Amino acid sequence: MSFLVGPYDSSDRDGVLALVLDIQRNEFGVPITAADQPDLSDVPAFYGRGDGGFWVAREGNAIVGTIGLLDHGDGQAALRKMFVRADRRGRDFGVASRLFDALLSHARDRGIRCIRLGTRPEMRVAHRFYEKRGFVAIDAAALPASFPRMQVDSVFYRLDLD
Repeated sequence: MSFLVGPYDSSDRDGVLALVLDIQRNEFGVPITAADQPDLSDVPAFYGRGDGGFWVAREGNAIVGTIGLLDHGDGQAALRKMFVRADRRGRDFGVASRLFDALLSHARDRGIRCIRLGTRPEMRVAHRFYEKRGFVAIDAAALPASFPRMQVDSVFYRLDLD
């Protein structure tokens, strides 16, 4: 079945939350709840500030992937909430690549100069995905004060767009 990548719609709320929580809790064992993620309770208000955005991959009525760009000022943004349903991962499906391409196109169109992200050490497949797209690992000490650091993250990356 084919999928479409497009901007978040308010009707996506429950599907996005279900996908993200399932992956966080059941795949990676992160003890996190919806209440711990207020960004997902009002995606447009949180990610729609400045030059941010949020995209979903839809397969029929199902959400199979998400990605967010959080503007934190001065041409800088954070990549957040990149999740792809387990049975739609990999090069054969291209969901992650298409989500990332949508985010990157938006960031370039809006003049974002630098994208950073935080992740967890056990997410090695994600690390490889980011590195193949030009992200470089950085030390936490190199994060600007404006970076919206998540408590559970301890591995950080940077991609310069200019």
